[in-house]
Amino acid sequence: MTEETTNEKRGVSLPVQIAIWTFLAALLALVAFGLRRAQNPMAEIGKPVPQFDLEYYPGYEYNGTAKMSLADLQGKIVVINIWASWCKPCEQEAPDLEEAWQFYKDGGDVVFIGVDYVDTPAGASEYLTKFNISFPNAPDLKSNISSILNRQMGVPETYFIDRAGVLRHVKIGPFSSVNEIKSIIQGIE
Repeated sequence: MTEETTNEKRGVSLPVQIAIWTFLAALLALVAFGLRRAQNPMAEIGKPVPQFDLEYYPGYEYNGTAKMSLADLQGKIVVINIWASWCKPCEQEAPDLEEAWQFYKDGGDVVFIGVDYVDTPAGASEYLTKFNISFPNAPDLKSNISSILNRQMGVPETYFIDRAGVLRHVKIGPFSSVNEIKSIIQGIE
């Protein structure tokens, strides 16, 4: 057997093998992600929002209850704002959200819920205190709520759900004013 024959039998080079295995691993990860998303219900505009439960931060409960299911709010307009203490655009809109909440809260027909995304309890507490937030707020444990609401663009994102539980509007990015928030709600009423 010659040296030339031995070299021909070696097969695929190590760098090519690494590239193939890396590609296959990435493909497998992509398929797994797609299957996971297919199993998780997601909200779509014009369709009912899949049910989920929240456990509020202490001091930020709704009507004195520490836990809530979205079904509990049937018959009300629900405004769900996904935010994080490390998000600068969230800071921009925080005063407008609080002002809108103050405008609607006594009527009882509109409920604001803050959902704190990928944050620390200390960071969340500091943020809520800094902006004098009084509307109900909860952590998004394991990103369950943001995945249901199809959060893909980053924070902040706000979801407007009508009295029948149907998603009517999604706002990506910060609000420009409290009037923008009120205008969206008025369009749903």
